[in-house]
Amino acid sequence: MGILRLIRLFTYYLLGIVSIFCVSIFPQYFSTRGTPESTGYFAQLFSFGKDLMKPESWVYKFERSQTGGAPMMEIMGPAFIYSMQILLGALLVGFSIALLLALGSAFLPKIVLSPIKRLLDVLESVPDLILATLLQVLSIMIFKSFGVDLFRVASFTEKAYFAPIVTLAILPLVSMFKILLLMIEEEFLKVYVTFVKSKGIDKFNILIRHILKNIMPLSFHHIKIIIWGTLSSQFIIERVFNVHGLTFYLLDNFKPITIFVTLGLIFTPFYFLFQLIDLWLKEDPPLSYETRRSSWWRKWRMGNMVEATKRFFENILYSLQSINLRKISPFRPLISALFTFCRHMKNWKFALGALFFIVTISYSIFYSVTTDNHVDQVRLYYSEDGVKLLSAMPHAPTKPFFFGSDKLGFSLFDQLVIGAKYTLIFALLIALLRVLGGLLFGVIYAFHLGPRTQQWIGKLIDSIHFLPLSLVAYILLAPILMPAFTGFGYEFTYTFTERILLEMFILTILVVPLTSVLLGKEIKRVLDYEFIASARVLGGSRFHLFWRHIFPHIGARLTILLGTQFIQVLLIFIHLGIFKFFFGGTKLDFDPMGADPPMSITHEWSGLIGELGRTTIASGRYWYLWILAAFMLAIFAMQLIIQGVKEVQQVKVGVLYKLPKAQNIKVKNTSELPSYQLTKDSFKVIGNEADRTLDPNVDKKVDRKIKPKFKRGFERGM
Repeated sequence: MGILRLIRLFTYYLLGIVSIFCVSIFPQYFSTRGTPESTGYFAQLFSFGKDLMKPESWVYKFERSQTGGAPMMEIMGPAFIYSMQILLGALLVGFSIALLLALGSAFLPKIVLSPIKRLLDVLESVPDLILATLLQVLSIMIFKSFGVDLFRVASFTEKAYFAPIVTLAILPLVSMFKILLLMIEEEFLKVYVTFVKSKGIDKFNILIRHILKNIMPLSFHHIKIIIWGTLSSQFIIERVFNVHGLTFYLLDNFKPITIFVTLGLIFTPFYFLFQLIDLWLKEDPPLSYETRRSSWWRKWRMGNMVEATKRFFENILYSLQSINLRKISPFRPLISALFTFCRHMKNWKFALGALFFIVTISYSIFYSVTTDNHVDQVRLYYSEDGVKLLSAMPHAPTKPFFFGSDKLGFSLFDQLVIGAKYTLIFALLIALLRVLGGLLFGVIYAFHLGPRTQQWIGKLIDSIHFLPLSLVAYILLAPILMPAFTGFGYEFTYTFTERILLEMFILTILVVPLTSVLLGKEIKRVLDYEFIASARVLGGSRFHLFWRHIFPHIGARLTILLGTQFIQVLLIFIHLGIFKFFFGGTKLDFDPMGADPPMSITHEWSGLIGELGRTTIASGRYWYLWILAAFMLAIFAMQLIIQGVKEVQQVKVGVLYKLPKAQNIKVKNTSELPSYQLTKDSFKVIGNEADRTLDPNVDKKVDRKIKPKFKRGFERGM
């Protein structure tokens, strides 16, 4: 059994390497597509595979150097070690501080824990670029005041560790602290903790010996997702602090061999580390049909494979045929969604977040329609007499523009308003496509795949967590969003519509496998409920089970997943904006007399981040933080929507009770009720009064019958 697991482990690793191999050739394919000398994708992939087998092709050539280059691993090896030192240092610092804070917070009262949780929610809405920027501002202020340089920028001769590690450690610290805090609170409510308390063990020993031991395996699954986000953040932090790690050398020589080596170096150590830890913590559960399984050569015969494929598509076709189109109304889902939206608008958090998007997008569209996307520009700002020069571009707030201007004198507020519709609408659309695609393939995963196939797909897709999402998006979008030299100048390879559609498709397809497995497991969890078995016995089809029973259960989860994917898309927009990759394309100027900086065609928000650049803080132009504040407001508004959906769902299932006014009125009324004394005369004997008057000998019998009634009446009155 151990040998089979090792074979399976290396098989998944080889499949991950093959995926990296296929991705590495995409930038070259997209950049040469449409040119006379271009070849097909598979031809370029085959040629790249042959080059990998030649030792002389493993050479790193500097872009600005005329020499023959150096061996690949002599350049990428030290860069990889440098990047891993920063990453592991940040993870160690972040997780250690988070663990200490979580253990200390377990002894705090609930009055103190409530504001701490709210602070964590706010910190989660702050992008990593804003944290790096604020730390740089703090470093500059300390240097100007005390002459102490806290955050040194790296160079070829000197490496920087403190600034990148501190900045990168904030994300895992906040995320892990919040997860551990919630897990410790849930663990304290379990029965075994009450039993241990009854034995006289104090809270500290319970926390260390029992709770901490039980939550560590559960927190391991969250650590993988945190590290995945930290890898994407490191891609930006190295750029901001000029760290000469993997990011620097990848961007300097953006060739297929460099992409393959970079992604392979990142993927290999994390894959084996987490797979071995996963095997150590939890063994794979045995499948119920393993004892009945036939030999492997019979399973993989061509006839059996054809029959299995045929049966798979027959099941899907049967599910589609079971849909009764007559009962499906195109207006019913819209009306149901409208009523659900109105019900959620009663929650003030959901209403506040939803109104932010409605008002912002509506005003952006109205402004674009009425002004034809006009942006005010002032190069030189004079006083009223027209003689005295007050300011030159870029203008500081509040004159001539309240929010200031960029380097070319364009109003920042006008650009923010125009770009709001592109940023918010397309981010919501990409997040929606991720959720819908994940739901579609999740249904196939849960209904039409066997347990062994589900396990195989889950292990394969789990390896995606070890590739930085922003780095992969940069590799795939580089030849699409940047103009290429065609012999007559720099021109876009694709039209504006094609660039938008391709960027949406790439940013969607990168995450759909993860959302598919996530929603597929959620659907499987609902399928294990008893009422699903009852619906199946009554003859319910798969479509009926999904539409009538499963979808209402996972509806709130889909909304929460939509919000988290929207936040992730905004973070990718910010990361790509640092590298001058703007949504819809980057406009470049090659004027030899004075070229303008790269600009966004659509004025979307990430274009403003990349346009202002890294030198803005050092020059004292802090008003560009308005751009980052717009991103932060959008993320915070989406977090309010997510929190509102959770509260509505908790009220629906009975976890929360939203009846504070009714409870107050009830208590008030009960306190004002008049008090009175209960006596024997307060009760009335129920019986035949005539029989009692005719026969005086029944007094004793009547009294015996009265006593239990009197007792019950007295108890009822009390």
